[in-house]
Amino acid sequence: MKDRFRGRDFLTLMDFTPVEIGYMLDVAQEFKRKRLMKEPHPYLQGRTIAMVFEKHSTRTRFSFQAGIAHLGAQSFYSTPQTMQLARGEPIKDTARILDRYCDALVIRTYGQEIVEEYAEYMKNPVINALTNLAHPCQGLADLLTIREHKGKIKGNKLAYVGDAYNVCQTLMVVSSLMGIDCYVAVPKGWAPAKVIVDFAEDNAKRRGTEMVVTDDLKEALTGADVVYANTFHSMGHKDIEERKKAFAKYQINDETMGWAKPDAIFMHCLPGYRGEEMTDSVIEGPQSAVFDEGENRMHTEKAVLALVVA
Repeated sequence: MKDRFRGRDFLTLMDFTPVEIGYMLDVAQEFKRKRLMKEPHPYLQGRTIAMVFEKHSTRTRFSFQAGIAHLGAQSFYSTPQTMQLARGEPIKDTARILDRYCDALVIRTYGQEIVEEYAEYMKNPVINALTNLAHPCQGLADLLTIREHKGKIKGNKLAYVGDAYNVCQTLMVVSSLMGIDCYVAVPKGWAPAKVIVDFAEDNAKRRGTEMVVTDDLKEALTGADVVYANTFHSMGHKDIEERKKAFAKYQINDETMGWAKPDAIFMHCLPGYRGEEMTDSVIEGPQSAVFDEGENRMHTEKAVLALVVA
């Protein structure tokens, strides 16, 4: 199985089969065990990983850099603003030079077309650490968290509430691939991208699962096994106040969390804004899996790196 991954780009989970996604989760689980038991696992000894981040980051940057160190490799971090990209150097030139210096590129940027252009001009793997379209590293961590807390992935109902952007769209993709009933609760006019909706609905139909985008919060949350909140406004959005107003009735609090199953878990990719998309009592409550979810970012990213770079 591991031979399927060597040298592949990791741009979106739409590029991977359910079997391949499951294998990545198994590798991540093993890395988590090794970390817990303090077993060395320098599978990328002597390798170098470039990191180019255009967007601000806490979890993605630290989890990747920590994970790279655990794997025995070195990371080099930069931003487009401090590179010649800021003076107009073409991506294709930057990509071909980085390709000769490093064994992989981890990139966090705005447009999906940017990571795709790097992938076009690099022979070594390119890993998407977030674009406007997709957040595949977060998607893997979310699946691992669900599997740990619910004992399985397939057959759960996931209710997503928040900005219908990269995290939402990635959850729709992985839900449709992995047998999860997915309900996305957003106000009218704030739906996910059509290309994602079409992909997710098609895959869900073929697998006999539900893929629903609704403006009815109670419909989405009722009977949910997983309640997933996200910020109402993402990085780069200029219509923050308009979004806050539109999403004002979509908060996850003690009452709305109560619409889900009694043993439902609460998830959030963070950063979270207490008093907006969720209350403090929910994120700090006994159903919260948020910080396990954040930790799992590191383990799943290590799995991706070890598989595509090794």
